Amino acid sequence: MLADWLHLTKPRILQLNLIAAFGGFWLASEGGINGSLLLWTLIGTTLTMSSACVFNNVWDYKLDRKMDRTKVRPLAEGRIKRSHAVLCALVLGIAGETILFWKANVLCGLLGLLGMLVYIVVYTMWLKRTSTWSTAVGGISGAMPPVIGYCAITNRLDLGAFLLFCLLFLWQPAHFWSLAIRRVDEYTAAGFPLLPVRKGVRRTNLQMIPYVALLLPTVILMFLYDYSGIVFLTVSLFGSLLWLWHTVRGITKFQNERWAKTNFLISVNYLMIVFVTMILDNA
Repeated sequence: MLADWLHLTKPRILQLNLIAAFGGFWLASEGGINGSLLLWTLIGTTLTMSSACVFNNVWDYKLDRKMDRTKVRPLAEGRIKRSHAVLCALVLGIAGETILFWKANVLCGLLGLLGMLVYIVVYTMWLKRTSTWSTAVGGISGAMPPVIGYCAITNRLDLGAFLLFCLLFLWQPAHFWSLAIRRVDEYTAAGFPLLPVRKGVRRTNLQMIPYVALLLPTVILMFLYDYSGIVFLTVSLFGSLLWLWHTVRGITKFQNERWAKTNFLISVNYLMIVFVTMILDNA
């Protein structure tokens, strides 16, 4: 039963975003870590993201039943009551936002609220069911964790916060579209108007390219403005170029499921490696 409740919070998403939040906090700290502030920021961010993920599961449970990837989710199979899940989401959200406003700062609390609003209302309730823009716009919420971590220290939105936002925002569409290409038949059957469903796989592959390509100037600017060191620049440039090369290569292999799976794995490892390198390079 506990595993079902944990599943509602999408722990894999939480794991990646917590690393990003820690990376933003570490970057702004410049080596002088406030342990208490870090702990409260990560807890508040985790609870806020968990709330948004649970609300997403509540709203999508009928559509989840139509896809092999999601039909075993607790709400889709009825192992958890929707009313209980809604209550859980509310408690998580209120607790998370209280911590961010009280233990971090008002800006972090507002950023958390913005992320929740975009993910729950704009992405889940509206665009996910009506528009191919859902993935790109939904990326706003996914880019909040590192900015929250950064602003917990700086208490302001500056170039560092913007570049961290760009790093996550640009990463997300290409990452998700590679998964959507693999599961395009399932998404079509479920009625999700994703880009590969509405515009086709080749068009989706082409649209992934500028997002991955823009990661290159993003990481270069982080180095040029002294937000990171040469190790970060080297690793992130190599990773960005590798991902870009593989994405461009997909133009001639756009019907190859193996390509889509590999591209998805590259994207997951890219984010993990880039943020771990960022942390280690600023140690």
